[in-house]
Amino acid sequence: MRSDSPRRTRSWHRLATAAAAAALLLTGCASTGGGTATAGATHAFQQVEQSPGATITVWVDSTRLPAAKLFQKEHPDVPVDIVTYDGDANGASTFQTKISLFDKAGSGWPDVVFDENTTDLGWASTGKTPFAAPLDDGIVPKSVLDQFAPGALTPCTNGSVYCLRNDIGQNVLWYNKTLLDKFGYQVPTTWEQYQALGAQVAKEHPGYTVGAVGDSFASYIYFWGAQCPANTLTGTAFSSDTGSPKCVQMAKLLDTMIANGSVTKDAVLTGTKYATTYGGAKTLMLLGPSWFGQYILNAALKVPAGQIAAAPPLKWAADTTATTGDVGGGTWFVSSHSKNLKAASAFVQFETTSPDVQADAPTYPAYVPSAKLWLANPANTKYFATDVAPAFTAAAGEVWPGWSASGLVNQQNIWSTTVMPAVLQGKTIESQLGAWQTEARNLAPTVGYTVTK
Repeated sequence: MRSDSPRRTRSWHRLATAAAAAALLLTGCASTGGGTATAGATHAFQQVEQSPGATITVWVDSTRLPAAKLFQKEHPDVPVDIVTYDGDANGASTFQTKISLFDKAGSGWPDVVFDENTTDLGWASTGKTPFAAPLDDGIVPKSVLDQFAPGALTPCTNGSVYCLRNDIGQNVLWYNKTLLDKFGYQVPTTWEQYQALGAQVAKEHPGYTVGAVGDSFASYIYFWGAQCPANTLTGTAFSSDTGSPKCVQMAKLLDTMIANGSVTKDAVLTGTKYATTYGGAKTLMLLGPSWFGQYILNAALKVPAGQIAAAPPLKWAADTTATTGDVGGGTWFVSSHSKNLKAASAFVQFETTSPDVQADAPTYPAYVPSAKLWLANPANTKYFATDVAPAFTAAAGEVWPGWSASGLVNQQNIWSTTVMPAVLQGKTIESQLGAWQTEARNLAPTVGYTVTK
């Protein structure tokens, strides 16, 4: 166990499973002997000649650096060379660019890479010799893969499972419980109730907001959650149907709420306008990922502790179950060129499943046992007015599979460059659905997809 973090002085996470998990990683669970494809694998994976004592090179961003060093500390018998890089954050393409250079040179590949860009699966898992090793081909046990949240490994799957998800950003309904109680409002459970409450807020409490559409990932929150098939990928077959009923329904809902002022066109993450206008106590509700609570409502908007709560994802009144989108969540790749797959496998499993790493990780773990420990850690939840575990847990299993998070058609870019400029000029989102669809369909062939609709 780490002793250098004050959180580690707490006894709540000192579980027997920690020692068992650590022992399991470097024993039989990281089997790499056979190379026999599992049911999900697209081909039999041919390993390079293995050298069990070989040093593994791992690429991590600065946030993951302490966890990488912790692996070194807890596994001194495993030689690890840690290299820090940008993690492909904020639209960078460092990962792909450098791997392309190593492919040309025929050497130099890292054994493990942390990546913030879920769309890298498209190139990393394809080609004559894909960079990514199929983890479900004897590298990571099925018993481990099966314990990730439902749908969490979808952005890692292209026939085989090519990466492990570090964390997820499942969308929930954030709300200011103090204000909601003061105003006498009920937490909505359907999109229709959400719209009706927005109209009530606009009339009775103008100046308060219940949502924002200005961020590049707004479509991930509203349209992904509403089951809009704007970004569907099956193999290399791509379709975008923004004219479908649920896309139009969501567009109309947002247009109505923008018109009455309950939903703002401002961006939460960029610029200062949103924070200036709605910081403190003017954000009544905000749809967004699980990390919004600590990093936006707490750190950025400075809402006092004990006011913010989270509700499960919304659903359409006609639907029996809710669905949601996913904003964020890093991944870990193991290189198909690695000469020490056992150590590489042990490393990525440690980073994604170890209680020592994930129980007090910055964001919600994708691995279900770790997520339970994360939610049990007071440091992650004491800011909130109520227990966020029910909402987070429900949302983690309700990410809609009909939106391809790993696709190479950049939906965030389309929203920012095609949809929002028109909306900021006074046009409706509904009027831009056709332009959105056209842009997506035009981009698909440029990244190797065949457009089917």
